[in-house]
Amino acid sequence: MEEKRHNKRFPVKLELEISSLFKQDNVKVDNIHAPIEVTNISRNGIGFRSGSILPLNYYFNAKIQLGNSDSSLYTVVKIIRQQLIEENLYFYGCELVGMPSVLDYIFDEFEEKMNSDL
Repeated sequence: MEEKRHNKRFPVKLELEISSLFKQDNVKVDNIHAPIEVTNISRNGIGFRSGSILPLNYYFNAKIQLGNSDSSLYTVVKIIRQQLIEENLYFYGCELVGMPSVLDYIFDEFEEKMNSDL
């Protein structure tokens, strides 16, 4: 299968919790409390696993820390793909929305570290 991603995804292990979801038309779902395990990340998106069923085309706010505490990204994440991988466990593909280019240095440092660890 041909790779269509613009940027390489790197494996990562981050634990997050989604507390609320929202759509652009002011639809909001609160009290989600869905734990997620982020498994990979790129400049454009993340992949994560969760036992929760989350709706497509909804957004959530995330703080993603890559490396030290100075390397934290506060971003909006859009859920664009869902796949059942085993009973009661789903894999989600998401895109990072509105990432300012001024934060590219965080990914540059992370990619450099990941490539040097190979």
